Amino acid sequence: MNVISLVGRPNTGKSALFNRLARKRVAIVFDQPGVTRDRVTREVELAGRRVMLVDTGGIAFDHAVTGDPLDNETRSQAALAVEDSAVCVIVVDARAGVTPLDDEVIQRVRASGVPCLIAANKCDTEADDWRAAEFERFGLDVWATSAEHGRGIEDLVAAAVGRLPPAEASETAAKPLRVAIVGRPNVGKSSYVNRLLNAPRVIVSEIAGTTRDAVEVPFTIGSGPEARHYMLVDTAGLKPHTKMSRTSVDNFSLFRAEQAIAEADVVVLVIDARMGPTMQDKRIAGKILDANRAAVVLCQKWDIAQAEGMTETKALPALRQMMPFIGFAPVVFCSNLSGYNIRRTIDAIDRAAASASERLPTGMLNRVLETATKKTLAPMVRGKRLKVYYGLQVATNPQTIRLFVNDPKLVTPAYLAFIERSIRARFGLEGAPLRIFLKARSRAG
Repeated sequence: MNVISLVGRPNTGKSALFNRLARKRVAIVFDQPGVTRDRVTREVELAGRRVMLVDTGGIAFDHAVTGDPLDNETRSQAALAVEDSAVCVIVVDARAGVTPLDDEVIQRVRASGVPCLIAANKCDTEADDWRAAEFERFGLDVWATSAEHGRGIEDLVAAAVGRLPPAEASETAAKPLRVAIVGRPNVGKSSYVNRLLNAPRVIVSEIAGTTRDAVEVPFTIGSGPEARHYMLVDTAGLKPHTKMSRTSVDNFSLFRAEQAIAEADVVVLVIDARMGPTMQDKRIAGKILDANRAAVVLCQKWDIAQAEGMTETKALPALRQMMPFIGFAPVVFCSNLSGYNIRRTIDAIDRAAASASERLPTGMLNRVLETATKKTLAPMVRGKRLKVYYGLQVATNPQTIRLFVNDPKLVTPAYLAFIERSIRARFGLEGAPLRIFLKARSRAG
């Protein structure tokens, strides 16, 4: 799929333009240089073409511009985005005029050989359009635009799409599996994405909070009709709600991470194998449960844990005991550094996705229910016993089963958990949450 990248110096409105083109608030917009660091991507339709739209961090060649210790990494990510692009839109601030940094960015992008044009942003009214003419000195087409108000956007899009190569069949490929990577700050989420891609696709640093946005990264295994397509979504580390120092950027990072969970087909919860599940890990697992998403748990840094004497035989039961509420999720012990079990994580993601969408034959489901309820009778409640007449699978993603019973008030949590275990024992459903609802109905009904 062709890539259109938005590049430029810090704080010119690239993220606002990205959100305008994506027709959704995807990238964080904040009046502060250096908010965007990684490449933020979104598959969108522009002027009838499916493209991958990329928002990049502001390119600063002087650390004093942003005061961000990760300027070099941000600049590297922007350079990689340019290399991958079919077209680059250089976003400048028309109100500020041409700055030395604009000059340097434009010259470097032109030197790449990628077709490019200039979006003179912040031309909010016709009275501002004259400001765009100053940028014509670079010999590129310049479009007066306002990301905030939508002025000039249609013409800009037409110009950018017009520079794309002919459409390819891949632009109509099957929808990729969305995989959200979540966890506390600094547990190895971004390193995991980079390890899968075998490339520095997202910024990795010891600085907690390096990832601020939900960064979408396309990922494919294989080729041709048998290829498996994924969209990896690297999210910001989720901090405890008690953090008093949380900023506006942190709040929006949290919102984007929670949104990524809600939109995912599978959520990968990354925890530190050396520490085991923390209270914050459990809170994040609770968000996955609340969203009813398929899930996989990755115990990262397993090479270090093994060196300290830990074994999977001991660690897995302990983890299950500490996080019983997400016991349906497969656990993979892995290491970004050594590559141990990294391929197995993809297999686990595939199984979880398949389980979440599996169709359960009604006859087979009811044989499981009949066998289970005859073998273990429901406990007496107020002198009456729950009777299960039959069940139906009423939805997938998440798996949802409706049981028709004599009286839903007679069920106990323990017996409902027993029914769930019986269904899972027969159908597996590894990685998929299972919702069971009871509805009153007479046997004759």
